[in-house]
Amino acid sequence: MTKGLVIVESPAKAKTIQKYLGKGFTVEASLGHVKDLPKSTLGVDVENDFETEYVVIPGKEKVVAKLKKLALGMDTIYLAPDPDREGEAIAAHLAEELGDQSNGKKKKKKKKADEPERIRRVTFNEITQRAVREAFEHPRDIDQNLVDAQQARRVLDRLVGYQVSPLLWDKVRRGLSAGRVQTVALRLIVVREREIKAFEKKEYWTIDANLSKPPAFDARFLGKGEEKIEVTNGEDAEKIRAALENADWVVRTVDRKERRRNATPPFTTSKLQQDSSRKLRFSVKRTMMIAQRLYEGVELGEEGLVGLITYMRTDSVRVSNEALSEVREYIKSQYGNQYLPEAANVYKEKKAAQAAHEAIRPTSVLRHPDQIKQYLKEDEYKVYKLIWQRFVASQIMPAVFDQTTVDIDAKSGADTFWFRVTGSVLKFDGFLRVYEESKEGKDEEDEELKHKLPPLDPGQVLTLKALKPEQHFTEPPPRYNEASLVKELEERGIGRPSTYSAILSTIQERQYVQKLGGKFTPTEIGLVVTDLLVENFPDIFDVQYTARLEEELDEIEEGKETWTDALGGFYKKFEKDLRYASKHMENIKRMEKPTDEKCERCGSPLVIKWGKHGSFYACSSYDKEDPNSCTFTKENPINLPDLDSADLQETTQEEYCENCGRVMVLKRGRFGQFMACTGYPDCKTTRRLDQGKKVPDIPLDELCPKCGRNMMIRHGRYGEFTTCSGYPECKYVKQNFIGVKCPLCKEGELVEKRARKGNTFYGCGNYPECKFTSAHKPTAEKCPNCGSEYLVEKFLKSGPVIACPNKECEYERAVPVEAAAVGSD
Repeated sequence: MTKGLVIVESPAKAKTIQKYLGKGFTVEASLGHVKDLPKSTLGVDVENDFETEYVVIPGKEKVVAKLKKLALGMDTIYLAPDPDREGEAIAAHLAEELGDQSNGKKKKKKKKADEPERIRRVTFNEITQRAVREAFEHPRDIDQNLVDAQQARRVLDRLVGYQVSPLLWDKVRRGLSAGRVQTVALRLIVVREREIKAFEKKEYWTIDANLSKPPAFDARFLGKGEEKIEVTNGEDAEKIRAALENADWVVRTVDRKERRRNATPPFTTSKLQQDSSRKLRFSVKRTMMIAQRLYEGVELGEEGLVGLITYMRTDSVRVSNEALSEVREYIKSQYGNQYLPEAANVYKEKKAAQAAHEAIRPTSVLRHPDQIKQYLKEDEYKVYKLIWQRFVASQIMPAVFDQTTVDIDAKSGADTFWFRVTGSVLKFDGFLRVYEESKEGKDEEDEELKHKLPPLDPGQVLTLKALKPEQHFTEPPPRYNEASLVKELEERGIGRPSTYSAILSTIQERQYVQKLGGKFTPTEIGLVVTDLLVENFPDIFDVQYTARLEEELDEIEEGKETWTDALGGFYKKFEKDLRYASKHMENIKRMEKPTDEKCERCGSPLVIKWGKHGSFYACSSYDKEDPNSCTFTKENPINLPDLDSADLQETTQEEYCENCGRVMVLKRGRFGQFMACTGYPDCKTTRRLDQGKKVPDIPLDELCPKCGRNMMIRHGRYGEFTTCSGYPECKYVKQNFIGVKCPLCKEGELVEKRARKGNTFYGCGNYPECKFTSAHKPTAEKCPNCGSEYLVEKFLKSGPVIACPNKECEYERAVPVEAAAVGSD
């Protein structure tokens, strides 16, 4: 039997494919990429046609060695990473590493003309027996265009990251990063925040008339006669209300029509991320992790490992003929002929969609979510159900509504006031029987469905029951949440299906943005970095130019442009901007911006400076060389949304756990307030409330025992602490003594402390003279067995105990529940 080595990215995928291929094949995982540009150097020769230097990723040497060893005895090597650019690049790098070996013979034989290639590429959009076997019957060569497109993206990102980031380290602070696409996404968030800040509210009024012709209904004022009028103040609204009190109300026209609402296409990556965010409250990252598991295979009892969905990184809405036939049969049998269109619904592809891909759909529509629920985790079931419903609904008839629009005249003297109401009634549910797409907010259709209208005819007289004038104000554009940001990126052509999750994760991990009430707001460092990069790199971080680069990558994939030509065009602009930025970028580290404020100590003007934690006020008379100069500083309450000043509408709405989708609740711990998932202990997700914002100091009446100034509660990176308000002249910090003498020096008192990693420990108050520490809380009690000077409190799975710290002594006793509860308070 022919021997074949099959290489995929993940062990889960390998396990599923091994089941389908059976004996004669060995399936191994490369665990993702095996080669990349080196971390320590640029790895790109910009002077020599962008020649790249790829190296085996540190830590992957053993993986590569194992694959080489397995490949030696194999007749054929099948490279089966994911069917996209990243997968093609992984396959190309594996071919480079494995291609220079013979197939186990001592001397390499000269290859005959008709001899098949030893290294082959196989791809499949779903991990099912039919798809896998079909792929292995039609192996192909590695697609160099796909590899070039991925390499172009990698080199673009490397050039920007490795050459712009050091500028930020020099001018702002070390550790910052600049990404080609992440900076543009951050720019969108910053621009939106400034639109909100600059927004001026405008007053407007609505006037609703509650009219009786059972059942009663509300009609809205539009204008006078045939002319629409906007009511902009309460005075005008009151004049209209007064004129309408004695008006005669008559139906002017009734327009009845049938309106059809078509089903939405099956999921692309971005649409799945948006719907999952809105309906399930899952983060983009969480959604993609779950979809990956569903794609690679889930154990379904006797059926074994089964790939439940097609490949989840796609911008195509195409569906295979086999899947269409299966879903049409299912709809006919389960819902009836009235729900089945005459021909399958076909959806228009985006210009840049990859034709070889399919939409995200179940591998078999016959696996109803409820039938396999017992084998799935809760989050897997939710995402699979969403994908299944959307796919089935996409092939069902449109929903049909009866829509009625009624225009009404209110005649008062010589004036005729114009009112209108529109109502909709669902006549045939169609695809809505299975699934309804989520929306960011309410729209006209939702309003129409609220109105239940009685039968009305032109000329019919109506009775006024009440007039309801109401004041409103225009609202600023909403801040982006994960769903709306992905939608914006997709519509502007920024990024691709495989990059959305990484973009959102990066801007949060770098602390360029924070989430408040599920909405993105820029941090101070996010604002500074955006302004510096946009000002100094006007071409590279332009939204339209970034979208054009994405189109160029698509053209490379299609073979219309070479990757080196695309990079050459980019680098001309980039090199010019880089030279300009090196000379002209503002040095924030050395910034001293004058202000109108005066120093509280010496009366000198205050200036704004930049430190590693952001901007702050400092006295302008400070001189580093003069120890007697004024050292006064205070925090700079920058004009950013925080927990106290954020829009009430945004902070009062429920926040949902980004990992499991349950509601987050406010809790208080020893280090202050924090948000915690209600799914605890199954889900342990938490979020500090002070993340990304400065917490004001709290003055106390207690006096400092060293200098007599007032004590103050401050907030550090490890939580609250009490210190003298005279810092830095007086550096007294109040210790959290536990009432136990130090067993080592016999003089100091033991203090509860917090380590850098966040864990609590106990040490002597005389540190550094005495270096006693204990991971467990000591008690002033001698050990009855060995005579140890103290015992410690431990919390084991079986419950709290008092134990001897001496490893050779086994003394231990349980603590009563009541005592443990008192101790924990």
